[in-house]
Order: sequence, then structure tokens, then C-alpha cells
Amino acid sequence: MSHKSEIREFILDNFVVGLDETELNEDDSFLENGIIDSTGVLEIVAFLEETYGFGVEDEEVLPENFDSINNLASYVERKRTEINSQRAHQPADAEGGF
Repeated sequence: MSHKSEIREFILDNFVVGLDETELNEDDSFLENGIIDSTGVLEIVAFLEETYGFGVEDEEVLPENFDSINNLASYVERKRTEINSQRAHQPADAEGGF
């Protein structure tokens, strides 16, 4: 399952009540459409950290990253790319070797 599909499923399962799955567009603003509130943002942060295994920094919790399915999917891709890049540039001894 793609990041976007996992995120969409999470949003639909946890926040969308009485809305058909096809009515939620991937660019729809969660805040402007009343889909989530500030508590919902915290739930999304927890979901991302548990599902994708990275920490979300306070300064990253911005509408540009968290206010739509597309924004969240792009954020996840950037974070995963960043983490993979950091791992690739670690010296062997930083990974527990001698």
C-alpha cells in the first residue's frame, strides 16, 4: 500500500463521518473543511511516527505538511528521503561497527 493510500485510509477511518470516500479529494484542506482540529493533528503526528518510524519535529507541524492527504504524503516522502540520506552518509562505526 502506498503512503498516500495509508494516509487516506487513516483519515477516513478516524476523522471523516458521513462522507463518502470519493467525496474526499487529496488536496482538500483538513482544517478548512472541518475534517480535523488541533487534537486531530496530534493524532496524525502519532500515526506518522508509529507507521513510518520517524519523529515529527514541532516546527514541521505546519499546514504545508499536514493539511491534506497530498501534503502529508509529500511530507512522509521528504522525511523518508532525508532519513535514508543520513543513514547512507553515516560512518561504519556510527552504525555499531568497529
